[in-house]
Amino acid sequence: MPARTVKIQPEEYILSALSKEDRLDAALALAGEAFKDNELTMKDVESAVKAIRKKVNVKKR
Repeated sequence: MPARTVKIQPEEYILSALSKEDRLDAALALAGEAFKDNELTMKDVESAVKAIRKKVNVKKR
């Protein structure tokens, strides 16, 4: 059986090498930079989280 080559994205490898806490910190820092000039309310964030959770739950079924 021939060897199989798997392409790895550098970003995915770097994130997989981090602990869960470090990944969360990186995600929050990235989000903070992306939205630093935007005025988001807590309601906006909560509705976005609910929408994402619904999509994830639908995919699991």
